[in-house]
Amino acid sequence: MGVEFVDLFNQWASSYDDTVSGSDPEYKEVFEGYDTMLQELADLSISPVLEFGVGTANLTQKMIAQHKVVVGIEPSEEMRRIANVKCPEAAVYAGDFIQFPTLQMPIRSIVSSFAFHHLNDQEKRLALKEYYDKLESNGEIIFIDTLFENEDYKQQLISEAERKGFMNLAQDLREEYYPYLDDLEQMFLQLGFDVSFKPLNKFAWLIQARKGE
Repeated sequence: MGVEFVDLFNQWASSYDDTVSGSDPEYKEVFEGYDTMLQELADLSISPVLEFGVGTANLTQKMIAQHKVVVGIEPSEEMRRIANVKCPEAAVYAGDFIQFPTLQMPIRSIVSSFAFHHLNDQEKRLALKEYYDKLESNGEIIFIDTLFENEDYKQQLISEAERKGFMNLAQDLREEYYPYLDDLEQMFLQLGFDVSFKPLNKFAWLIQARKGE
């Protein structure tokens, strides 16, 4: 993952929980139902779990509360600091979706929330190929992230954001590596996963991709 995002994460760390809780009107709809979404992802995960983009450990806490073994990867030093305070039961290491420590344990679930879009298409494919190799038979990738059904829907969301004066959101929707549903589906299928998509709000989707035996 490009290091261009790490400084942003460090700056965002102290206010991240306020943003996802809906205090920022510009991003309120992006994170609508945030806690419920994370709970669904946690419920679906099977231990041992590898989590990418731990952030401030909101998802991590929910899985630990279910007595699951969780190893977390997070590129931001400040995010890791907060995560370790909030969830000391989890092992959180420096790294990103592609560069992370070698694990000497089986992995049955790989999870992430609102982070996979920081990879461009080439990086996404590289990461998913590596995850396929690391997962146990019938292991599963379970992500929640923003994606677009098609180009028309992307432009609709950008225009709506601009009408509301949400210029930061509009810029994010233009410049981040949010994938199109069909492109992401084909990527998973070509790498050998069975994949399904479920809309959670107007921006976020639940992505489940199972590795065959």
